[in-house]
Amino acid sequence: MADTPLPPGFTAQKLDQARRAFESVLGASKVFFEDLDRTSYLDKFAVNDDAHHPAGAVAPTTVEEVQAVVKIANQYLLPLWPISRGKNLGYGGTAPLLAGSVVLDLSGMKKIEFDEQFGTVVVEPGVGFYDLYDYIKEHNLPFWLSTPGNSWGSVMGNALDRGVGYTPYGENTKSICGLEVVLPNGELVRTGMGAFDGANTWQAYPFGFGPGWDQMFVQSNFGIVTKMGMWLMPEPESLMGMDVEFDRPEDLKAMVDAIGPLRRERVLTQSPSIGNWLRAAAVVTRRDEWTDKPGALSDDVITAIRKKFNIGWWGVSLRLYGREEVNKAAYKILEKAMSDIKPMLIKPTAWVKGQPKEYSGWTGTPMTFPMQNVNWYGGRGGHIGFSPILPQDGTKALEQFNRTYARYKEWGMDYQGSFAFGERHLINVNAMIFDKDNPEMMSKIDPFFRTLVKDAEAQGYGEYRTHLDYMDLVAKTYSWNNGALNRLNETVKDALDPNGILAPGKSGIWPKRLKGERGQ
Repeated sequence: MADTPLPPGFTAQKLDQARRAFESVLGASKVFFEDLDRTSYLDKFAVNDDAHHPAGAVAPTTVEEVQAVVKIANQYLLPLWPISRGKNLGYGGTAPLLAGSVVLDLSGMKKIEFDEQFGTVVVEPGVGFYDLYDYIKEHNLPFWLSTPGNSWGSVMGNALDRGVGYTPYGENTKSICGLEVVLPNGELVRTGMGAFDGANTWQAYPFGFGPGWDQMFVQSNFGIVTKMGMWLMPEPESLMGMDVEFDRPEDLKAMVDAIGPLRRERVLTQSPSIGNWLRAAAVVTRRDEWTDKPGALSDDVITAIRKKFNIGWWGVSLRLYGREEVNKAAYKILEKAMSDIKPMLIKPTAWVKGQPKEYSGWTGTPMTFPMQNVNWYGGRGGHIGFSPILPQDGTKALEQFNRTYARYKEWGMDYQGSFAFGERHLINVNAMIFDKDNPEMMSKIDPFFRTLVKDAEAQGYGEYRTHLDYMDLVAKTYSWNNGALNRLNETVKDALDPNGILAPGKSGIWPKRLKGERGQ
């Protein structure tokens, strides 16, 4: 094991002792420390393939086994990196932030408990969107999921990293109701009403008595979530809406200013996302079909691609859910709002319960085809995302787009971007698509990303999540009162995890014992 990545302060002998301890409580079939095992837990989209190598992995399948693993980690001061299914591609996937950590793979924990009366579900970390979708179909349950653009991941993992879908329940983290958590000292707690022994309201009321802890375990390293309650959307009576295409980059301003008020009024209750032409085109064509010239695509090539597939510079899908008569009234409002800003195309769509429904994110159907975009350049494709939060203001959105688009051109990259609506914010998701077999391109990604972070910080915009490489960088931008938020986070971290064994560095939160690793 001489070439095995080691945690700070470890020897190969000490790691081997820890491995044998894991085998004693889990069995050898759930402990993975061979070279092939370590390779399988690397970040498939890593910008730097030499970073974030794990020492190995363990895969408990019960809460008791998770507690036993945590006990051993404390005994050896061995860092653990929990993953649900490890499908958070573009943000680190299965890899740990701190090299030499042991991946705590929870993908084998797959229990589902469903309350058919109220449409609530309790899932374990390994339950994927396809698993839950199949469960709902098998039991003929009248509820819809809110699936992300690539749905092979964990329902829990998506909610705990503030992932989004496309239905009225699109902000999945807001649908969390009650968690079961193994703390870094091995103690098991339940949040909200779950703390009341024998309560039958655990998934009915998220707050309980005293501080509400559910969101404290979102994007943090304060505990290992082993069960999560979640609210699901009742199957609507009808769905109505439209797919709308706009011709010019500058149409973004009018789109945001027309859709934003409807979202804030809750005429629109979904989470629509304005996407540029490449988001649509990259799943049906590749760059080399259009040009072999390096650098960012010219306007002529962009126009040719758009003409071929009849897509706008920007497109957005708007959907209304619920009672048919209500949807009909809201549709008139929606149709006028879009017509007033002169789109190049409006394509209506409608569905009534009992009819065959489209298989898309708008109907809560799991899908994976959007990941086809990583083949845009050919080679071993990958991407990372730069995703600042903006106010829901058309002028500010257009200004941010213009700054970002200019940077893409400056760095010779093709721009894929979108603006996803919350009720009062926009998430500006910019995908950096790359070809890992192109050394020149790969050498640009890190400085390009850091430039975008600096540009956004100058405007007062921070990211809502980020890749492992940039967690310290992004955490540092949340700098009010000399970084008071990070000090609070690390005070809580040291209180709950005095040995610093759980996901050190996650979201820029470092335990006192490993503070020297910050920024490494």
